[in-house]
Amino acid sequence: MNRYAAFLRGINISGKNKISMGELKAGFEALGFSQVRTILNSGNVVFSCDAAAAEASDSAGNAAALKPLIEKLVADKFGLQIPAYVAAIDYLQDVLAHAPSWWGTDSKAQYDNLIFILTKDTPEEICKLIGAPTEGLEQIQIYKDMIFWTFDRQKYQKCSWWKKSAANGIAEKLTIRTAGTIKKICDIS
Repeated sequence: MNRYAAFLRGINISGKNKISMGELKAGFEALGFSQVRTILNSGNVVFSCDAAAAEASDSAGNAAALKPLIEKLVADKFGLQIPAYVAAIDYLQDVLAHAPSWWGTDSKAQYDNLIFILTKDTPEEICKLIGAPTEGLEQIQIYKDMIFWTFDRQKYQKCSWWKKSAANGIAEKLTIRTAGTIKKICDIS
């Protein structure tokens, strides 16, 4: 059995796209996944599945065969068209092991995020689309198919990526999680 994490985009935000984590967990179990656990109320699910699904994973650790199953589950059970990013836990642990030194620190002055790309865009294409980070206020670094992103908490409104990552044409390509959430997911797995 291999461990995976699924990250659903844009659920339970400001009363929109409401999904009960208990019902989501039950849905994952109905798909045959085991050791299912939801993390927070924002569509993070950790689960185990058999070797056949692991063989379907691509070289980047994305569980290519699992993504459409999970998206179909959400559409059928909740009536929502929600994209998902699915990755093997060992892949996420490798990503964390290669985090830049400025990311994921205990600094209260900065906000650390990991950007997951939901489309076939490369991280380089996403970076080009968003543009350069605001000098002195935010930093980015690519590793594999992810983007580490940190910005100044108090000056976030002046940060280019903070504004543009939520813009139409970009936002739907991404789902973003904090460093704390990713670390928690990797630690409990």
